[in-house]
Amino acid sequence: MRITDTSDLWWKTAVVYCLDVETFLDWNGDGIGDFAGLAQRIDHLADLGVTCLWLMPFYPTAERDDGYDITDFYGVDPRLGSHGDLVEVIRTANDRGMRVIADLVVNHTSRKHPWFRSAEASTDSPFRDFYVWRSDPPPDTSAEVVFPDQETSIWTKSEPTGEWYLHRFYKEQPDLNVTNPKVRDEIAKVMGFWLQLGLSGFRVDAVPFLLETDGTDDGAFPEPHQFLRSLRSLVGRRSGNGVLLGEVNLPHEGQLEFFGGTDGDELTMQFDFIGMQALYLAMARGDVGPLVDALTSRPALSPDSQWATFVRNHDELTLDKLSDDERAEVFAAFGPEESMQVYGRGLRRRLPPMLDGDPRRIRMVYSLLFSLPGTPVLFYGEEIGMGEDLDAEGRLAVRTPMQWTAGRNGGFSTAEPRRLPGPVVSGGFAPEFVNVQDQRHDPDSLLSFMKLLVSRYRESPELGWGRFTVLDQPHLSVLAHACVWDDGTMVAVHNLGPEPRTVPLTLEDCDATHRLVDLLADGSTPVSDKGRVELALEGYGYRWLRVVGPDSRRLV
Repeated sequence: MRITDTSDLWWKTAVVYCLDVETFLDWNGDGIGDFAGLAQRIDHLADLGVTCLWLMPFYPTAERDDGYDITDFYGVDPRLGSHGDLVEVIRTANDRGMRVIADLVVNHTSRKHPWFRSAEASTDSPFRDFYVWRSDPPPDTSAEVVFPDQETSIWTKSEPTGEWYLHRFYKEQPDLNVTNPKVRDEIAKVMGFWLQLGLSGFRVDAVPFLLETDGTDDGAFPEPHQFLRSLRSLVGRRSGNGVLLGEVNLPHEGQLEFFGGTDGDELTMQFDFIGMQALYLAMARGDVGPLVDALTSRPALSPDSQWATFVRNHDELTLDKLSDDERAEVFAAFGPEESMQVYGRGLRRRLPPMLDGDPRRIRMVYSLLFSLPGTPVLFYGEEIGMGEDLDAEGRLAVRTPMQWTAGRNGGFSTAEPRRLPGPVVSGGFAPEFVNVQDQRHDPDSLLSFMKLLVSRYRESPELGWGRFTVLDQPHLSVLAHACVWDDGTMVAVHNLGPEPRTVPLTLEDCDATHRLVDLLADGSTPVSDKGRVELALEGYGYRWLRVVGPDSRRLV
């Protein structure tokens, strides 16, 4: 189904905020974040300007993969609350103009899921074909594992029947067999259930793995992407304007296939992993070339589709699409110690520590994020500049308790520290230095700056809808770009280097009757009769400017 009414394409100009309920706010004092606590902090998100709340898995879990090993697709982990508590969060968010989406994790189940327990007990189980099995010993698949420090094969032997089952991730997460129509029906039922409870869509986990047919009869499922199209259609029918935000870490050409090509009838949105990795390479070099290449190589999309841009997510900060030498550059700049890296391909750090807490660079990066064409996605704590805990295991380094106050446990919980999901960040990014309460009352804080960025982004539909153009200028460290939509033109300039720059630009269809009005500060810049302008940038400086002509009716 294609949506042609642009008023329904809310995701084109959304601000998405991802959080884990378990680490956001503990309201009952048991040490674990819960939905009751989240409901108390919806106003914080609304004040920030969030329009779409993305919930990481809140389902019952065997706790092998931080909630991604699910034992009941229809349940709510009792530590976090009940279905009623979740619905209250959705209602409160909707009341503040905020939609709610949740992780859809249907590539695999937990090994403790009732389906798999039945499936591995007997080859005659009605759930046997819900999973992928082989009776002969598998070949060496160590090169195919997702977590090379944890697994050596994508096949594990199940003792009750002596056969091996497929698992792309941990062995505790057996892959579902999507070629089985009963499995596809179950996935549709799960989605329908949560949409009925008020969700506005899903962030779909590991989409390429979901559609893989390795180890199965390919003839039973000749068109995997037809299944993805059917899920997009289901969301459209049940919600009217719901979204499927997909995790597809592939080159841009591969991602286009998961959008449904230019028809735009599969995933609604996809994370721009290529752009994110290029951003870090550009920052490491102080040269915007890699980022320009990534942004200009994005394929054209259907108007119904959108890229999701991000600086940091809940997972590893993967650099797998960079060359070995490029990855080494980023490691040297932002994660030189082995403890800062993960799987040899990514970083387990948050942005502020990677930039040594330099407020100029931090603000420049987030200004750049919000000015890029696409929909920005924030990970909880980014709005205040939280750091990481490198003593935590693997990806848990960036999943530490939210820091609300300078008090005990950062205001996350009144429980004893040993009962928390993990330690609160210590050192220079500890709650006494980084917390919401202090920054709310400081007009010069990062939180105040992020609110300004969100506000200006929401007032600038060119960024979600417009035609993106890189503007010629002579400095390798500077990205100057324009976004044009309808009668509006936005110009953004960002300096990835420490030295001040004067940036000369020539703007199309502009003359001396136009001027550039700053949107993040007071001031304006005149334009010459030939459309030329010079913009001053500080080291790590940034400016957003709106082109204003004599007949402009846009507010600035």
